[in-house]
Amino acid sequence: MKVSIIGGGGLVGSCTAFALQTGKIVREIALLDANEEMAAGQALDLLHGASLMADQVITSGGYEHIPASDLICITAGLRRKPDESRLDLINRNVDLFVQILASIQQAGHKPEATVLVVSNPVDVLTHLAAARLDLPPARVLGLGTQLDTIRFRALISQRLELPPTQIKALILGEHGDSMVPIWSSATAAGLPLDKFPGWNAHLAGELFTRTKGSGAEVIKRKGGAGFAVGLAIQEVIEAIALDRRAILPVSSVQSGCYGIRDVALSVPTVVGAAGVVGTYEIELWPKEMQALRKSGQVLRQTVDTVLTRIGGN
Repeated sequence: MKVSIIGGGGLVGSCTAFALQTGKIVREIALLDANEEMAAGQALDLLHGASLMADQVITSGGYEHIPASDLICITAGLRRKPDESRLDLINRNVDLFVQILASIQQAGHKPEATVLVVSNPVDVLTHLAAARLDLPPARVLGLGTQLDTIRFRALISQRLELPPTQIKALILGEHGDSMVPIWSSATAAGLPLDKFPGWNAHLAGELFTRTKGSGAEVIKRKGGAGFAVGLAIQEVIEAIALDRRAILPVSSVQSGCYGIRDVALSVPTVVGAAGVVGTYEIELWPKEMQALRKSGQVLRQTVDTVLTRIGGN
């Protein structure tokens, strides 16, 4: 598999490339960036470590890489400010994103290529990509709440002093302010989380609040997230590369799951070689279902606002 990372010179793009290099699964990694020197430098740095990893091709350049790419990962975008919601990024990022989509179309992508959107606001931009690219809807995914979910698990494990891999919990809906924690199916070491010793509603609320603010916290402390988001992206890309049919909380345009239609958000999604292979409607508590549908309504309003401004479907 050849993966082209648009925005590969930046923090998220370069961390994604490094995660893919250490994963040793994809065959070729191409870093594309408006700052060509930065992308070339990142590619050279990765190349210097290649003999310790796998026999991968690591390159940089421009949209000439797109026609041969099996997966196009879009990480380019303006960085969120510490006090700015992801949806506040819309007017600053949409125009740039539309230009990127036009460049992908002009370059000519494979008809079976898959596009993974990481740029924020990811759900809105995933909707735009699905509408504007000449690809089947299943071939356009957004990272969605995949990153929120792994942050959520890590913070729960830290508080309960358990290995992070023993925590199973999901966040669904918008990658943003209306995200929904799914406590109903959360477990710790195989035990229902709400029955785990020391667990209570106050602790649950505290951990979710910190999860929701994790992006802003990282930006405030070090300028931007990189390592965790790179690993989150790696899991999605390798699920596609290996046709794992993994169930992941990624974003795609919904066509009826939980009664939600014509908006991109995260639900339990089967991810494989064809992109979105299917979705699952796991049983939710009524308040979770209500919150998830409300998240869809919030995003639909935002999408309508964007489409009115730029024109389109």
